[in-house]
Amino acid sequence: MVGLRAPRFGGVACRPSAARLEIATRAARVVCPDGNGKRRVIGRWFAKASGLALGGLFSACSLVGQALAQNAPSGGIVGETHSSIGAPTPWGVGLQPAAGPVKEAIHDFNTLVLWIIVAITAFVLVLLAYVVFRFRESANPTPSRTSHNTMIEIAWTVVPVLILVVIAIPSFRLIYFQDRARDADITINVQGRQWYWHYAYPDNGNFAFDSRPVPDEDLQPGQLRNLSVDEPLVIPAGKNVRVLTTGQDVIHSFFVPSLGVQKYTIPGRTLETWFRADHPGTYYGQCNQICGTNHWFMPIQVQAVPEAEFQAWVAEAQKKYAQADGRPAPVAAATVAQQMAALPR
Repeated sequence: MVGLRAPRFGGVACRPSAARLEIATRAARVVCPDGNGKRRVIGRWFAKASGLALGGLFSACSLVGQALAQNAPSGGIVGETHSSIGAPTPWGVGLQPAAGPVKEAIHDFNTLVLWIIVAITAFVLVLLAYVVFRFRESANPTPSRTSHNTMIEIAWTVVPVLILVVIAIPSFRLIYFQDRARDADITINVQGRQWYWHYAYPDNGNFAFDSRPVPDEDLQPGQLRNLSVDEPLVIPAGKNVRVLTTGQDVIHSFFVPSLGVQKYTIPGRTLETWFRADHPGTYYGQCNQICGTNHWFMPIQVQAVPEAEFQAWVAEAQKKYAQADGRPAPVAAATVAQQMAALPR
């Protein structure tokens, strides 16, 4: 036990009471470098921390199990491929199922990065467990004072660089793959407005219309709250769709996860992207750029239909969206040629 000196008050020594001696003794056991008290305290805290970590791990596994057990497709851990409905699902895990080549490329890149993260995490965990076991106090009473190791220092510098190169190459390829449409079959102008979407079809009669969400009280069976709209964006399935985006007031974002398309709509600028829906279906998205009070009021519904059905819809839309005096409805956006010429190269 550490030596205790009785305090003195006015030159008179005060003898500590038995209770004070007991408290001092316990404290000495905790702080004594040669005793076992400190190790016991650390051991108890380590046991508590381990229990909390295991409890959190089991809880996380339970939630993942519930998500994977759901009936609706959720995209799995790294994402399924192909679905006729692109929408979020309760307790969904992973990416939405891919509906076209752009999203499939995103799935591939996501899977690559995921397994790299898994490998790094497993390596660090094994290394940490080895260090804790190999260099514990009982097995290594006289620790090494080594402070530098040239090979290790080179390794922990070069290996992360190589990992970043492995990630960067497919990342840049994906960015350029998403950037511009090759051999586009149809062009659609998308303009973000507070707070609705404005679509124009310059290749199909130059008609345009607005798209707004369906109010809760008007929802029909099969329609999704805060996702279904009164006028969906209709496209032909299996065709490359060039999207030219611009903004009218503030910055919005045209985002449809299952099609792998996300592009800002910026006032005064025209940006290009593209997507393709390989199969007929309904694919939902939303503006994912906070754009004001009614930001939630900008869902996106893309309806992919067969070519013949699309042409029939175009013929009907040209009449539906015409002005009352019979003239074609004006389109706020410029022509495709003008917009393409204005794109940054």
